[in-house]
Amino acid sequence: MIRIIFLTDFTETYSHSLLLGVQKYAKEQSQESWVICRMPPSYKQQYGIEGVVQWALNWKANAIIGRFEQNDNIELLLQHGIAVIAQDFKQRFNSIPNITGDYIATGEMAARFFLQRGFKHFAFLGYRNIVWSDERFWGYKQEIIQQGINNNIFIYDNQKLDSFWFDDLPKLSSWIKNLPSHTALFCCDDNQANNALEVCRLSGIKVPQDIAILGVDNDKMIADLSDPKLSTIRLDIEDGGYKTAQFIEKSITNKELIRSNHNIYIKPVSVINNASSDIFATKDKYILQVLDFIKCNINHSINVKDILAQVPLSRRLLEIRFKEATGTSVYHYIIDCRIDYFASLLETTNLPICDIIIQLGINNYGSFSQLFKARKGTTPQCYRNRNK
Repeated sequence: MIRIIFLTDFTETYSHSLLLGVQKYAKEQSQESWVICRMPPSYKQQYGIEGVVQWALNWKANAIIGRFEQNDNIELLLQHGIAVIAQDFKQRFNSIPNITGDYIATGEMAARFFLQRGFKHFAFLGYRNIVWSDERFWGYKQEIIQQGINNNIFIYDNQKLDSFWFDDLPKLSSWIKNLPSHTALFCCDDNQANNALEVCRLSGIKVPQDIAILGVDNDKMIADLSDPKLSTIRLDIEDGGYKTAQFIEKSITNKELIRSNHNIYIKPVSVINNASSDIFATKDKYILQVLDFIKCNINHSINVKDILAQVPLSRRLLEIRFKEATGTSVYHYIIDCRIDYFASLLETTNLPICDIIIQLGINNYGSFSQLFKARKGTTPQCYRNRNK
């Protein structure tokens, strides 16, 4: 029997999704029975790491997954052969495995999303010296700079991770009020994005008309209750839990692994565009008309000629103005939208892939599949298997 302690906050979707991944591995791949103990972070706060160690020994735990501080004496667990996997909390550990993320890629994904919607002003709301916040900002910033936008990135990271956001309300409110109109605000997670929405509501700032807001984690409880509904980046968290369980089972027979710096990376999957970011920043009425036409007809096989029939512009002028607004060509914008729509159908429906192909009017599936793999990193079937 394999006994695992989860020392984390189960009020968050992230931790719950990790546990689902562990459960999936235990059912599909393991020959052992698995038992999970959900230990709240308050236990460590009350009894210290020594109390956690004693509890783990009494319960005969094989591994513990949790939020640890850099000053926690992890060695107390390791010397008893208990595997410790750190869930990224503030910083990565160098001496034990981490459940971490491709945070830079997440920031890049957020930047591309906003750039394609014509934004010229960008902001980031996060926490200073917190690895997942810092690296998401770095990826966000670098992707924007690559598009030639260097001086329009605003950052607010004065709030401490352990403090209540309302304590920082006056400063945060002042910062948001001073952002330029039509700013794209990327937040380090859904909690901060929800805080930004609340500040905008209290300050009379319209979302997304004045500020478009995007979070991370796809915490559905937060997104569905927020007003307007929060846009967010979905992460492949269950896959991270699955790989973590796989690593734990290996570490039981190979104790050297518990002192390795093996990292389990959780990758961003897609942007879930809800009301808080469902807007284009361009004021070009013809480009807005084109964007609306693409959005309404994305389930059909449309091309640049179809677009030209909608507006009184030459192809050259259309391409110039479209790229100025979105940072990409009409053709590539349509392809990206079609791939995202195709992916959403893979995730949310039980339709056979062949039926989806027919429904979308895809004539050359081989070519489309190659484009899909280039953008999503896997084939449509594998994408469905991982993300449905």
